[in-house]
Amino acid sequence: MASASQPYLLDITPELAEEERLVHASAADFCRSRLLPIIAEHYEAGTFPRDLIVEFARMGFLGAPLEGYGCAGLNPVAYGLTMLELEKVDSGLRSFCSVQTALVMWPIFAYGDETQKQRWLPAMARGEAIGCFGLTEPGSGSDPGSMRTNARREPNGDYVLNGEKMWITNSPIADVAVVWAKVVEEGRPDPVVRGFLVERGMQGFSTPEIHGKLSLRASITGSIVLEDVRVPASSMLPGVSGLKGPLGCLTQARYGIGWGAVGAAMGVYERALEYSKDRKQFNRPLAGFQLTQQKLVEMHNAIGKSLLLALHFGRLKQRGKLTSTQVSWLKRDNVAMALDCARTARSILGGNGIMGEFHVMRHLCNLETVYTYEGTHEVHTLAIGRAITGEDAFT
Repeated sequence: MASASQPYLLDITPELAEEERLVHASAADFCRSRLLPIIAEHYEAGTFPRDLIVEFARMGFLGAPLEGYGCAGLNPVAYGLTMLELEKVDSGLRSFCSVQTALVMWPIFAYGDETQKQRWLPAMARGEAIGCFGLTEPGSGSDPGSMRTNARREPNGDYVLNGEKMWITNSPIADVAVVWAKVVEEGRPDPVVRGFLVERGMQGFSTPEIHGKLSLRASITGSIVLEDVRVPASSMLPGVSGLKGPLGCLTQARYGIGWGAVGAAMGVYERALEYSKDRKQFNRPLAGFQLTQQKLVEMHNAIGKSLLLALHFGRLKQRGKLTSTQVSWLKRDNVAMALDCARTARSILGGNGIMGEFHVMRHLCNLETVYTYEGTHEVHTLAIGRAITGEDAFT
């Protein structure tokens, strides 16, 4: 006999401050009413809904956790909840906001000088300027220290950049790229990694789009090609040198991914739960079968634990106590959880699970990429392993 049901037995709302609740409710309403109805067609067509950028800006999604410069100044939990709701619709849409915020605006905010901040941050918060982040290369992914992109300093102080970056979200539409390159500096025997703001229109700078993706199809992905690109010394980010620069950016982005993955898992779980209650086989709903209930329970419980992990780490970040290794834990486990949920949800929907209108296979394909980008599952495993054993297994 059917009885009243509760989709979730865990509610974190009582743990949220009033502002966090309002931000969450506003983001959820916007994503549900504005993004969900259009995402399937954009995914199928392989197009990014560029008209939404100004709406993302109005919602405060761009540069959300930054203070000043027209940014919303959200605390880490409120920001995480916006990432959750965006990825509940689509990983590609969350990726756009995440890259703009954590990988472009944050390094300008954290490492840039005041002139760079004033030039770029207000325009980026309004969605009038788009950015991308150039670290990964065709032959350098999990080992960024092996990058080949280089910057040569000229006698007049300018830098000349050469190299190629690969798998760059937003690059084909970006007005500015945060490019990480190796520089030979006076007094140092080895090259040091520095960040540069490379602008659209600079001679030798191009950003060809990558076509043929079967994942993140509603996100624009491209390369960055640098052929003797001359940039002034004022384009270098002065506040950081070495790999701690780009890795610091990735820590910010991975935190948002940890929240976003929970949203993707919630999206597929809710779709599977609804479907299992409506779909009948052998004269009863799928939800009435023991094996289906087991699948739903496993998804439900995993989502609850991942949400609590995100909330706890969000509070640590709020107090300035969150470590990069803990962020690796958050990204690694929550993305793996979401991918498992997507596969399980697909099995509950059977053949309908591969249809775009049911919003499950799209999440499954997207999460295969999220599982790999911004630190593969395996690399995050080794980062955590190093922290708990004291032994470095990378080399």
